[in-house]
Formats: sequence, structure tokens, C-alpha cells
Amino acid sequence: MILRADGVGWSAGRRTILSDVDLRVSPGEVVGLIGPNGSGKSSLLRLLAGLRRPATGTVFLDGTAIGSLPRRTVAQSVAFVEQAATTDQNPTVSDVLELGRTPHRRSWTVGSARDRKIIETVARETEIDGMLDEHYGSLSGGERQRVQIARAFVQEPQVMIFDEPTNHLDIKYQLSLMELVAAHVADTDASAIIALHDLNLATMFCDRIVVLSAGRVVGEGPPSQTITESMIGDVFGVQARIVDDDGVWVRVDRDGSPS
Repeated sequence: MILRADGVGWSAGRRTILSDVDLRVSPGEVVGLIGPNGSGKSSLLRLLAGLRRPATGTVFLDGTAIGSLPRRTVAQSVAFVEQAATTDQNPTVSDVLELGRTPHRRSWTVGSARDRKIIETVARETEIDGMLDEHYGSLSGGERQRVQIARAFVQEPQVMIFDEPTNHLDIKYQLSLMELVAAHVADTDASAIIALHDLNLATMFCDRIVVLSAGRVVGEGPPSQTITESMIGDVFGVQARIVDDDGVWVRVDRDGSPS
């Protein structure tokens, strides 16, 4: 399933957030979306997920305008994980994972044996199987994020959209969850677009990088060709050195972070 944005733009009041954005995500591909705060990353992801309608241009899902598709159809194909999911309710972790299966069954039916098997497998792979009976509201920020990522996997989408999925996570879980996303894409021929602040994670796990600055795409390509010292200086406003030691690594030459 191909996710495509053609000339997409979006505004908030009189402020232009995105302008003439073209983007394509193909099956089996992990695309990293990078850019400074305020560049429009989160807004673009919400347009791609069909949660907002663009002011200009169109988002397509396998050649069909996503805005013309029933929400159930979109939910069966696209999973969206935002930066910090909140809820007024206090469900258990198991209940949250069950939500990932609802697009695939009628509202009046109960979970099947297959649903339960998927939930058990994903919970084990994401290392949350020991907290299934705990209440979501009692979890730390990092634990909640892991649960939301697991919920996306349970949904069995063909396109996964992640807005800063490694926020609040320590290094171990940053790496393990990025590995899980990459492995899921490789195993299922799904695709993923991931907004990231950590440029090193982007170089390690993404097949292609899209650079967003002031609401426009200013760079696109393989990590080694896109994440360059000049790009970091122009887009993030810091000096950095690229160290190519079995991969591309970014080292900032002064206090601060390229993100």
C-alpha cells in the first residue's frame, strides 16, 4: 500500500504550517521525517493519517484520496501513534491493546482467538506482557508510549505513522522499539514514516530521510546523502561533524543538540 502526499498545504489561522509538500512512502520502506521544532512534522503526520484535511493538495492511500475513504477502511490500513496519548478513562493495558483490533471486527462482536494470539505475541515482543492487567493511568510516560506502539502493532496496519515514538524512552527501549518497527516492516512488507529528533536513530533505522524546514521539504534521500554537515547547519542551526564508522553518526561540535 502506497501513501502519497501531492502538493499538500495546511494553515492555522493566518499562519502557514505546511506548503506544497510532496511525499511518498512505499511498502517495505521506513521513512524518517526530521526537522527542527515548529517545522510542521506533527501537522504533516496528522494529514497523512487522515486526521486532518489539507487546505491544499491531496493525500492518497493506494491512489484513492484518503479523505474520501470510510474511517473504518482507513483504520484497518493506517495506524497513528502520537507523541503522548492521553485518555479520560483508565483502561487496563490489555484494554488498550484490544482497541487495536476493533477496526477488524464488528462493534458487537467479542475478540476472537486470533485477536488474543496477536495481542499476546505483540505484548511479549514489546516487553509489556508483565503489565497487561495494570491500569494505563498508573504507567510512566515511557511505559505508556510502549503500550501505544504495541497497540499500533496489534492493529496489523499496512502503513504505520509514528510521531516521536522514542520520546520518554531510555536508550535500551529506543533501540529495541526502532528495531521492532524495522523488523515489522521487513517481515510484513508494511511501511512506516517516523518523525524523529535523534538523527543517529534516523541514520541507523531509516531507509530514506525527508527533511522538513519551515513547512517545506528541503531534502530527501538515503541517510548518508541527506544527513550532512551542511544540512544540519542550514536546517538546525548548529555545527556538527559526520563520523562514518560502520554507519553515519552525528557529533555536535558545540553545546546543544541538532534536534
